[in-house]
Amino acid sequence: MLAIDVQDLRKQFQVQKNREGLGGALKDLFKREYNQITAVKDISFRIPQGEICGYIGENGAGKSTTIKMLTGILVPTSGHLMVNGFVPYKDREKFVRGIGVVFGQRSQLWWDIGVIESFRLLRKVYRVPEPEFRERLDELVERLQLGELLNRPVRKLSLGQRMRCELVASLLHNPSILFLDEPTIGLDIVVKTEIREFLKKINREQGTTILLTTHDLQDIEALCSRVIMLDDGRVIYDGGLDELKARWSKGRELQFQFGDQPSLDALRRLTEGLGGVEWSIDNELTATMWLPHAVNVSEALARVVGGSSDIRDIKIMETNTDEIVREIYSSGSASTEAAAMLKPDADGGSPDAVEPLVGPSAEPSVEPSAGPSVEPLVGPSGPSSEPSAEPSAGLPADSPAASSGRPAQQQERIPVGAGASSEKEPKS
Repeated sequence: MLAIDVQDLRKQFQVQKNREGLGGALKDLFKREYNQITAVKDISFRIPQGEICGYIGENGAGKSTTIKMLTGILVPTSGHLMVNGFVPYKDREKFVRGIGVVFGQRSQLWWDIGVIESFRLLRKVYRVPEPEFRERLDELVERLQLGELLNRPVRKLSLGQRMRCELVASLLHNPSILFLDEPTIGLDIVVKTEIREFLKKINREQGTTILLTTHDLQDIEALCSRVIMLDDGRVIYDGGLDELKARWSKGRELQFQFGDQPSLDALRRLTEGLGGVEWSIDNELTATMWLPHAVNVSEALARVVGGSSDIRDIKIMETNTDEIVREIYSSGSASTEAAAMLKPDADGGSPDAVEPLVGPSAEPSVEPSAGPSVEPLVGPSGPSSEPSAEPSAGLPADSPAASSGRPAQQQERIPVGAGASSEKEPKS
């Protein structure tokens, strides 16, 4: 069964165009002008249950806009969307009970009360029975080592501590799908590693489907078996990370450390006849051999080892994933043809310049920033013209916390499924 099914999904925004000066401000007061921005352009993908999928792209590519449509915050302009068997913006109350959401730069916890009190409020919101809540909470607290933090106000937590609490809050009701939008942003390597191990464990033991949006490619490499890459609102790659590396990797580097100073001419003679092999001297004892994929590593290594009697160390280095993704962003395509254009020729020459493969009629990739105006909320029976405060992340619309009229917190609240907005202008 599919956890997420997206077909020809599109989202457009109207963004006010402000004119300059006092005269322009007066004109805007009586007659406003708007630009139409298309943030997501007819994308399609399917994610089966139990998969961890990475969703990556440059800033403004449409990642966060997609996540907000998948979680019911935004209403799509057009296209088919089904998540966990529901249409997110139509069946919000039932839908949000089966999903968990973490936005790295926002919070679903109450800022001025203890962490445990926020968890108890969320238990009532999701109507989780007390025995089930206690069992689930104890398990999550033990796994993420939150015992000392439960009675501390959220505003007193460090960023890493708060992110671990956010993960617990999103998993208290045992959702089958977890949406993570940059969950490790700003975290140190220790906390990142803890969160990655935790996510792998819940996916392995409970079959939780995870859609991960991040700029940290180490998160993708550590967690994801599949990558969907977005550029200018369009899907340019959907497949395995290993396949992406194989397609775009230019070759390998072998670094040798010698006991005596190597001669560049002597090293070149050792690999003579191996097309495309290049040597460079790094320092008086170290040299690097660049090897295209067409040349067998063992053959090149055997020649060097057989012809040199004093090799102290050897390192084999593959093309860095960050470099591969950067090249794809620059070219605007992840196709085999674009990858071939970037790879050096057999003589070791420099790669040809790659022109972006996005056509001249492509629309701008900048997603609109949220304006100061009040956004209309779409209720079960249609859009509402009355302004409404933004409710909590993933809260059912009729929950006591969502309708309690609490004062706004210092952290921005997340309105997952509790009032889908057709006009909210997100940032990616």
